Amino acid sequence: MSSEPVVTTTAVVLCGGESRRFGSDKTRADLDGVPVLDALLSSLPPGWGVLCVGPERPTVRDAVRWTREDPPGGGPVAGLAAALAVVDTPVTVLLGGDMPYAGAVAAELAVALDDVPDADAVAGVDGEGRVQPLLAAYRTSALRAGLPETPAGTPLRRLLDGLRIEPRPVEGRASQDIDTPEDLQRARR
Repeated sequence: MSSEPVVTTTAVVLCGGESRRFGSDKTRADLDGVPVLDALLSSLPPGWGVLCVGPERPTVRDAVRWTREDPPGGGPVAGLAAALAVVDTPVTVLLGGDMPYAGAVAAELAVALDDVPDADAVAGVDGEGRVQPLLAAYRTSALRAGLPETPAGTPLRRLLDGLRIEPRPVEGRASQDIDTPEDLQRARR
């Protein structure tokens, strides 16, 4: 008999955006010698499945699966819909590919979801008091049930309106994302 551990969590990493404010693919930007996406992927628990949504590219993490949103550039809910078509775990941790320091907190949020059986998700709350839907652990079934018939162009927050969210404050660096070259400079400091 095999004693392979059962994988209960899949990290879905959205990295298919156009990076208009950044000017180029921000997930490939150099953060102290490592691409931003690789900084995130290497900080995720090794036992998790990882599914990236966006154009496929080499990463430092082994066994990353890739999918694309329909249509490409259709937004985060379209990306989530593409990912949920192949996710087979009861917990989905949703992350932005431009969040290099989110891995450790993502693991904490996934563990916290077990402690709140009535919640559909445990979401990080940044230092300014905003719930971060791209730094959250969700019950996969709740995400599937909340998907609109036409996901492309749907704002992510609209999807979350129907979910029971348990907010959890997270330290500032964990919720930091790279949207502009100035954000990248701050992350380097």
